[in-house]
Amino acid sequence: GQDRWICPRPHFTVATSAQPSITMFTRAAILAAMAASASAFMSGPAMPMVKSGRTAAVSNMQMQQKSAAIPFLECPPKLDGSVPGDIGFDPLWVSSMLPDAGYFKFLQEAEIKHGRVAMLAAAGAIAQDLFTFPGTEATFGKLKMTGAHDAILKMEGQGKNVATFHQMLLWLGLLEVVSAFATIQMFTGATERAPGDFGFDPLGMGKKDMKTMRLKEVKNGRLAMIGIGGMVHHYLLTGKGPLG
Repeated sequence: GQDRWICPRPHFTVATSAQPSITMFTRAAILAAMAASASAFMSGPAMPMVKSGRTAAVSNMQMQQKSAAIPFLECPPKLDGSVPGDIGFDPLWVSSMLPDAGYFKFLQEAEIKHGRVAMLAAAGAIAQDLFTFPGTEATFGKLKMTGAHDAILKMEGQGKNVATFHQMLLWLGLLEVVSAFATIQMFTGATERAPGDFGFDPLGMGKKDMKTMRLKEVKNGRLAMIGIGGMVHHYLLTGKGPLG
């Protein structure tokens, strides 16, 4: 006599006639999803891929020779040894990122100019330890190099009758303006002027072997840039000149 609830077992029937249509629909959906995923990795025709200078140079390079300066690295293609002082030292491949030859010549011009300034600065730093101009000690005492620079700047700031840096700014600024015309013409390709060439050779040292003299200038300029940097740091640490 105990009442029982009896749940009838459900029966599911699948129409066999609809199975092919469902399978085809599923396959079509999968194919569409795959096609959409693949198209996401394809570049459109309106945005072509632009390679950087180094990437383009490396991709087009076949069995590139090694750098003489860094034997375990490839030598950039534009450093073919035709430039004075070129030994294939360009680990960042800056030469391959430049848009045209004008920029490459501009960098040569900058290196030569910095080397010339550094040679003058190194010679001046050594000269301070060899002799003293009249009136120098009365004005600056034993200060040299950066110490003399700071003393002159302080005197000008106090309104004293000193205009050393103003004169330097004036004359060097005029020199830069005058020399800029030749540099711009070289940069734009209007002339075949060699970087750093202003026709200044009063002793005629370049008439015999200009190629050798240009190489010597570049090497001595690079050495002077390193040398004057060491001299300045030496003075900052010890307060003495390069010979003191």
